[in-house]
Amino acid sequence: MKFLLRIGILALISTWWVDGGMGAFTDLMVDLTLVKSAVAKGAVCLDGSPPGYHIQRGFGSGANNWLVDLEGGGWCSDKWSCQYRIKTPLGSSKYMEKIFFPAILSNRSEENPDFYNWNRVRVRYCDGASFAGEGYNKELGLYFRGQRIWSAVMEELMGLGMSSAKQALLSGCSAGGVASALHCDNFRALFRPQTIVKCHVDAGLFLDYVDVSGQRGLRSVFDSVVTFQGVAQNLPESCTSRMNASLCFFPENFLNGIKTPMFLLNTAYDTWQIENSLAPVSVKDGPWKFCRLNYTKCDSSQIEFLQGFRKRMITVAESFYQSKATNGVFINSCFTHGQSVLPGTWHGKDYPSIENKGVAQSVGDWYFNRSKVKLIDCPYPCDTTCHNYVS
Repeated sequence: MKFLLRIGILALISTWWVDGGMGAFTDLMVDLTLVKSAVAKGAVCLDGSPPGYHIQRGFGSGANNWLVDLEGGGWCSDKWSCQYRIKTPLGSSKYMEKIFFPAILSNRSEENPDFYNWNRVRVRYCDGASFAGEGYNKELGLYFRGQRIWSAVMEELMGLGMSSAKQALLSGCSAGGVASALHCDNFRALFRPQTIVKCHVDAGLFLDYVDVSGQRGLRSVFDSVVTFQGVAQNLPESCTSRMNASLCFFPENFLNGIKTPMFLLNTAYDTWQIENSLAPVSVKDGPWKFCRLNYTKCDSSQIEFLQGFRKRMITVAESFYQSKATNGVFINSCFTHGQSVLPGTWHGKDYPSIENKGVAQSVGDWYFNRSKVKLIDCPYPCDTTCHNYVS
């Protein structure tokens, strides 16, 4: 499906910064590090090139703390979509460049008050299956090695000092959010028992929801990703023992089984899901033509449909929160996708908030046990802090 190639702002944000979108902050540009030793282990991008990451070292009180962020950028599920990606940074490190570290990766205390002085890492996404694939298509020359990439990069980071971390946080947005959930307990297992380890999932709550045409389009996509890239063997056994493996790519079906403390951050009206799953391209010429891209163009019946989607998301979030006392939840009613990787939604005056608590403060309060965090917004259009985000 072509929407899998819609890279969007989250995947191209690094290129935007490089091209001058935030040229004033050139001191925050972070070089790419290739894991060349990973090639011998078969831990390679779709095209066979070595995987990569960006790291900015911590300092002061954060020198022994680590934040590892897994990049997102959709998925590829067939010959066409995967071959397209090998000509982009989402399939080959040949096209990766230095990137800007914004929001949760920022080294400025005014933008990122709780994690600014930690060791901060962005792991580049070049496998197309949320760092979970395993296989090789000889005919197409495509490597499905997401799971090996995960292992190889973690091994390198542990050797750089992460093994002695006092505190660690695994984070990810969108497809990276799915990866953060999938690898959360494995991340915990890397560290000593005394290390505080938690995980953060941003915009990764993709729901197996019936779309406006009565189909489950995203279920079909995930089934293709799992099958084409050999993902099934790397999905949680606690889930695959109960249901079809492709359904276990949906976080809603395995989140409650994760043992490591986790924070779930999502919008109740996730624009990626609205545009690509609820009202996909296949219905773009019908009554959803304008609504799917701009909620201000939706009529009352369309808003009612979106409210049903919100209710389902809240049900899943409530169940997740109740499953473990150490979990946290922030579900607001903005129309956007991803809030921890964008400066405009992470932290600042007049940024999106629930009960006067913004995203960065909520994540920090949860991580450092300053307070329990269960923030679920009222339904659209009551939230006045969203500032009419349309993405």
